[in-house]
Amino acid sequence: MSQTEISAPTVSYDLPNGPGAAAILSAGIGAFALAVFAIAGDKIAWFQKMMVFYKPTGPLSGVTTSAIVVWLVAWGVLEGWWRNREVSLGRIGAVALTLLLLSLLLTFPPLADLF
Repeated sequence: MSQTEISAPTVSYDLPNGPGAAAILSAGIGAFALAVFAIAGDKIAWFQKMMVFYKPTGPLSGVTTSAIVVWLVAWGVLEGWWRNREVSLGRIGAVALTLLLLSLLLTFPPLADLF
């Protein structure tokens, strides 16, 4: 008895990495925006008043909502630019990680109080 080899057709998808890179970088941008808005909401009186979207929550409602808007806009713009492109994922990841680390440092109370 001989065995017959049956090979399934292989399908290759050449998808660009631009949309994924846009998601990664926009997450870093959104996190950094949250840190900047949080510091400004704590330290700048007129900005604090402007960030009150829902009175019981105070400026936190505007800070988080504004950061989400920045994240979504950044994601949409970057995705539009990079939709069909191959981008340097290493460099994009490094920038996103740097922005995330900066946002963590800026929201750390002893450092945030320096501003």
